[in-house]
Amino acid sequence: MVALTGAGVSTESGIPDYRSPEAAQKPRKSIQGPEFARSSAVRQRYWARAMVGWERFRDARPNPAHAALAALEAAGVVTGLVTQNVDRLHHAAGSREVVELHGALAEVFCLACGALEDREPLQARMHADNPWWKDAPVRAAPDGDADLDPEWLERFVVPACTACGGVLKPKVVFFGDSVARPVVDRAYALVDSAKVLLVAGTSLAVFSGYRFLRRAHEKSIPIVIVNRGAVRGEEHAALKVAASTGAVLASAARLLTSAGGT
Repeated sequence: MVALTGAGVSTESGIPDYRSPEAAQKPRKSIQGPEFARSSAVRQRYWARAMVGWERFRDARPNPAHAALAALEAAGVVTGLVTQNVDRLHHAAGSREVVELHGALAEVFCLACGALEDREPLQARMHADNPWWKDAPVRAAPDGDADLDPEWLERFVVPACTACGGVLKPKVVFFGDSVARPVVDRAYALVDSAKVLLVAGTSLAVFSGYRFLRRAHEKSIPIVIVNRGAVRGEEHAALKVAASTGAVLASAARLLTSAGGT
């Protein structure tokens, strides 16, 4: 089995998603990659919100869904995992064969010189440059940022690359960006090797994830979906379970590992 996971797998860890009914009640403008590269105002908005939201995001812990997928991999049932999430909770739970389709917020890189930096040292620098920021009102939002009132944004000092002074960007694929071809190819290779594709916690509304369900269907690989809401392409699934990913995957892991993976 190969798993394809999305934000719904991490909501039970306290990380909000984009497309649940609760999220739909509070529409928000997502960061667009091309705008981030060309607009200093967009970068200021992003880094101000990200500084506030990062620590809650960083402190999130794996939930039963992450633990179940890691246990299934250890038992040889799951052979690989493609995730649209940027939280690295699959790694924290013990999954090893993980393709991060959209990157990870734990790393930052410079658009000018390409230098890489861990997110934690950057967080310390931003706190030093914006010491008053701890009093900012916080509303948690998806992907490690937070919603803030506009008047707080104008005061924020944006961090720069320590190597060349260039523009820093989280090592993630923003909306409007493209997933690197080697990453896509690695994910396709995993799907092509699967006897079953498990889709968990994602609506697949974005093509970057949906293409793998479509690939499985084209290759007549059975598809199993665990997701509370509608899923793009779900008509091709052999089975859909509309329930908590944590509860369903934990039960599946107990059954499959106790049965020796049969």
